[in-house]
Amino acid sequence: MNLTDKSILVTGGTGSFGKKFTRTILEKYPEIKKIVIFSRDELKQFEMMQHDIYKSHPGVRFFIGDVRDVERLKRAMEGIDIVIHAAALKQVPAAEYNPMEFIRTNVLGAENVIEAAIYNNVKTVVALSTDKAAAPINLYGATKLCSDKLFVAANNIKGKRDMQFSVVRYGNVAGSRGSVIPFFLERKKEGVLPITDERMTRFNISLEEGVDLVLHAMENAWGGEIFVPKIPSYRIMDVATAIGPECEHKIIGVRPGEKIHEEMITESDSFNTIDMGKYYVILPQKTEWDREKYMKMHNAKPVEVGFKYNSGTNEEWLSVEQIRKIVKEQVDPNFTIHPQHATVDTIR
Repeated sequence: MNLTDKSILVTGGTGSFGKKFTRTILEKYPEIKKIVIFSRDELKQFEMMQHDIYKSHPGVRFFIGDVRDVERLKRAMEGIDIVIHAAALKQVPAAEYNPMEFIRTNVLGAENVIEAAIYNNVKTVVALSTDKAAAPINLYGATKLCSDKLFVAANNIKGKRDMQFSVVRYGNVAGSRGSVIPFFLERKKEGVLPITDERMTRFNISLEEGVDLVLHAMENAWGGEIFVPKIPSYRIMDVATAIGPECEHKIIGVRPGEKIHEEMITESDSFNTIDMGKYYVILPQKTEWDREKYMKMHNAKPVEVGFKYNSGTNEEWLSVEQIRKIVKEQVDPNFTIHPQHATVDTIR
């Protein structure tokens, strides 16, 4: 990918993904002209500014703003070539209690990003989604499904502008704020791990893999695709065993809006889904471009009708030892396991 003299804007740029994405871009593409961190929290921006990699590059800019403010977005996107939309409210219980706040940020904010991008003739827009947007049962997932639909449909309203809007959809990021691994690490100190349901499974992806998926979409999107990575699942009980094998388990029940298993591709999506090897891609129902040419260029093939990608029926699973390695390498470098538990595993 050639990013020489390109300018990128990242909404939600001070979040876990935004920081990792920005660092990756600066390391891989030091010749980039400008990368703008757009977020609403000035303290997080200040803290991010203190790191040498962000201070040393002359093209790093910090822009305070909210995706709810379309005029601010229009100003921020002046001269921008690529927009990565990572800003969102994402806590499931909070969404159930504060639905309109999530709608204002995740749905109306998405529309504002689209409007500002079209206004400024931004070449490439990639929006981050979630497995909870597939057949959603909670409000957070419903808002992200709406956001996905808006970005896919944006390709229909761009007119003759040379622009591509696409979406990347993936599962739980190990170590992200509010996720189960840091939660269990904290509760381990008390000797009790709260378990919602012993059957629960989730997809797992690293921040690096999430960034790679966005870079793939930036380079390969034709407009309207939803890119889905092939990633492993984990069982919640295996996470509990990996982090606190000596801890008591307290079953607390499924939280409002929570699923036992997550999906990234539903059975209904199978009619428009193709297999590209490393990734699945859900194609838009209507495109300006030729599907057959697209599949041939990417060496892809359609999935079987009725195919679905579910965390509970996934073919690839993380073992307890693999989870421990992820915790050590990606979440808490000080994480240790007692020697008597070192060989405990549940590879299936």
